[in-house]
Amino acid sequence: MKFTLSWLKDHLETDATLNEICERLTAIGLEVEDVDDKAAYKPFVIAKVLSAEKHPSADRLKVLMVDAGDGKPVQVVCGAPNARAGMIGAFAKPGTYVPGIDVTLAVGNIRGVESHGMMCSEKELDMSDNHDGIIDLAEDAPVGTPFAFYAGLDDPVIEINLTPNRPDCTSIHGIARDLAASGLGTLKPQAKPDFKTEGQTSVGLKIILDDERLCPGFGLRLVRGVRNGPSPLWMQQRLKAIGLRPINALVDITNFMTFDHGRPMHVFDAAKVKGDLTVRRALDGETVLALDTREYKLNPSNVVISDENGVESIGGIMGGEHSGCDENTVEVLIESALWDPINIAKSGRALGIITDARYRFERGVDPEYMVPGLDRTTQLVLELCGGVAAEAKVVGYKGHQPKIVDFPYTEVKRLTGLEVSTEESRHILTRLGFAVEGSGERVSVTVPSWRPDVDGKADLVEEVMRIHGVDQIKPEPIEKLSSVNAKILTTLQIRTRTAKRALASRGMLEAVTWSFIPEDQAKLFGGGARALKLANPIASDMSDMRPSLLPGLLSAAQRNADKGFGDVAIFEVSGTYESDRPEGQRRVAGGIRRGTATINGTGRLWSNAAKGGGKPVDVFDAKADALAVLEACGLPMGNVQVEKGAPEWYHPGRSGTIKMGPKVVLGYFGEFHPKTLGALDVSGALSGFEVFLDAMPEPKKKATRTKPPLELSLFQVVKRDFAFVVSSDVEAGAIVKAASTADRKLITGVNVFDVFEGASLGEGRKSIAVEVLIQPVERTLTDEDFDTLTAKIVANVEKTTGGTLRA
Repeated sequence: MKFTLSWLKDHLETDATLNEICERLTAIGLEVEDVDDKAAYKPFVIAKVLSAEKHPSADRLKVLMVDAGDGKPVQVVCGAPNARAGMIGAFAKPGTYVPGIDVTLAVGNIRGVESHGMMCSEKELDMSDNHDGIIDLAEDAPVGTPFAFYAGLDDPVIEINLTPNRPDCTSIHGIARDLAASGLGTLKPQAKPDFKTEGQTSVGLKIILDDERLCPGFGLRLVRGVRNGPSPLWMQQRLKAIGLRPINALVDITNFMTFDHGRPMHVFDAAKVKGDLTVRRALDGETVLALDTREYKLNPSNVVISDENGVESIGGIMGGEHSGCDENTVEVLIESALWDPINIAKSGRALGIITDARYRFERGVDPEYMVPGLDRTTQLVLELCGGVAAEAKVVGYKGHQPKIVDFPYTEVKRLTGLEVSTEESRHILTRLGFAVEGSGERVSVTVPSWRPDVDGKADLVEEVMRIHGVDQIKPEPIEKLSSVNAKILTTLQIRTRTAKRALASRGMLEAVTWSFIPEDQAKLFGGGARALKLANPIASDMSDMRPSLLPGLLSAAQRNADKGFGDVAIFEVSGTYESDRPEGQRRVAGGIRRGTATINGTGRLWSNAAKGGGKPVDVFDAKADALAVLEACGLPMGNVQVEKGAPEWYHPGRSGTIKMGPKVVLGYFGEFHPKTLGALDVSGALSGFEVFLDAMPEPKKKATRTKPPLELSLFQVVKRDFAFVVSSDVEAGAIVKAASTADRKLITGVNVFDVFEGASLGEGRKSIAVEVLIQPVERTLTDEDFDTLTAKIVANVEKTTGGTLRA
């Protein structure tokens, strides 16, 4: 939201300086984002051309002698056709930065003649697009004085960053009201529009909608006999200062009202309107050529204003080109309407239209200013364009029902810690426009029509706090805890941090992806439920809450690959959504690897093979990452089971499920189904995993947090290899588990190192070779001990899987 200092002072009686105003704006919650003090215009001075001679070497150039008021005329080469002796204009000395052409002047030599500066055009000073000649000022313009002051270009521009809950401050009047409430001046009273009307507005007006909330009110007035020329200079300068392009008086008035009072208006050329105006839903496939010269295809979710010609305006967003006002307009219809904020936001986003009107309507405008805004706009039209106003037509408006909040003054102290007297709280609310009734510690507060964001007593506390001063809240040290050893973070918070560190230590980079994904992606990963659709998505392709982290991570990896970074390993620890209930939100650690981004490093096979890198990622990389998360989170890995199979978005033969017991699913891992990758438009070698941190059982409470003493065996680890012949449908994990449980005290690990299938084993048979790690604890094992342990291992595997020791 931009405005000039002089524009603000049209609404605020104050002697405060620019710095004081900016500091106060930030202090009351209207953060100042930028201030343009117009310092760039300070070097330009008013100068007089003493003589203008033809350039000796160029027919279109002139050599001027210019007096800048210091009594030392300088020579300037100029190519403007209107340059002449005696004219007065804007002069820039060498060293001056010229904003319109983005050039810093220096002493130049043009066709053999030195030039010590420039006589400037309006385009060169960024005043307009006119560069047909240099600026020609009146004869009484004071030579030697700053041009910016004379031309009104020294008016500072303030830009504030508004939060979405402050629609009242999308107007300069609203900003002035807040400043006045804070004690920085007095809000100037606005004169009530005073003009005579003749006759009735001849154009009919109808609202035909199945939901009256879409257009709660519509005001229309006809003004006859207008002359639509350029708007006055003061209005043009203000609109230019805030980044708007002056068009003509009628259009400029509507833009002025949008910023001055936060009341978006629209004007129709009455001669171009055929029949009555009707507010209705658009027909499916209906089109309109808008004022931005683009054609938009509409649907019934859009509300439009139409006549017998078709759609004339997209309600609350943008008018149509067909009924726009130009220099030939002599009869104008002025519109002042109310629109549903949610519908405006959805329509504007779907159509991709961003306008100042949409910005205000989707936040909520003051309903009680609909008719006064129409009257104020009418008066400006009569003052600047002439004409005769007809009686206004107002349809659909049923009046504003104010919200009443029961407000105990003690809430201010309870919620903020500030000691604010009841008198001051009452005074602050009154100055902000709230009506306070009652006495004592509890009052009834009526919320003004321009504050749709205020709903309850906490909102009133916020109003008191920001005007009294957030800086008045004294910092206090955090209360000391009774025990220094008490756990601060929850188990889930600890596991979130631990999972991030574990994955980062495995060479993966953390990513943050959107919680919202397209509907087709949500359905692809088991989501898409109606309850998880956003009522007001920030974009049409962000319509559903994500059921999985994988769609965002896969898309992120593909974007990296498209830019030449194909070997990517990324992870995210965040929330996923299975339902709209609190228990439906899961805490998940997910990650993907692409290309050759294994834990052993990326690169070509022949350049990194010695380190084990260079191979495309596969299911085992994802499995290792998932198990690393579980182990880092303190889960007893002896209780973890890995089963084949995973959800349908994984490859059916290259994926697995991690469980603890028959029911508790801890996560999934694997390579992805080709159909899944195709639907996401993702390609390459990819594997991924998801671990549900909230599915892990709570760790058992220990009597002390002190770590037990480190116990190391004095005896060397012994390795023994076994190869078992089993049926082809037996999983390697079953053999690992059977071998591990043969003697839990001595056997510390079992690893698969070979799987073989061949005709020598027979049809439907395979050989799985495992390495068993044996750690003696009390003494060195004898041959008899090893024979006994070997027999236990073989017997356990045979009993569990039906496997036999390979000869």
